[in-house]
Amino acid sequence: MTRFAATDPRERRKLIVDAITAHRERGSDFLTVEAGPVEGESRGAVAAADEDEPDGESDDPTPPPWIQFGDRTFNLDCTDEELDRLDSLLEEYPEFRIDQRTSPENAEGTNVRITARSDANRLAGFVDRAFQVVYERDEEFRLWAVQV
Repeated sequence: MTRFAATDPRERRKLIVDAITAHRERGSDFLTVEAGPVEGESRGAVAAADEDEPDGESDDPTPPPWIQFGDRTFNLDCTDEELDRLDSLLEEYPEFRIDQRTSPENAEGTNVRITARSDANRLAGFVDRAFQVVYERDEEFRLWAVQV
């Protein structure tokens, strides 16, 4: 792979297809894609510097949403509201099914594992739609392939 981010919907899906292809060719355990932060959300531990945080460090521990894929399984974390939206989205993907939901007591959400046996284009379409529907990203959000 030579590029790792995209904002155009068509280019995002192509990026996801490329990441899935690279993941499969390399035999890696999984790939991870992440939505770029929206205003008021940090990008992991480091956020854009502003006058209150001159060193770029953020007190907000909330990372942007991510989705992992490996061994024909998606893995993602959802709040209760996001989980409701995920359930609705999965109605459009009858070949995908939730295999496991885990809600540890010390976590504020649910980890979801979804079996997804399909071609790379269908998988990419799901990932792109999941960021828009489940995580409420706009149509021009930035997607990062952060691990392949």
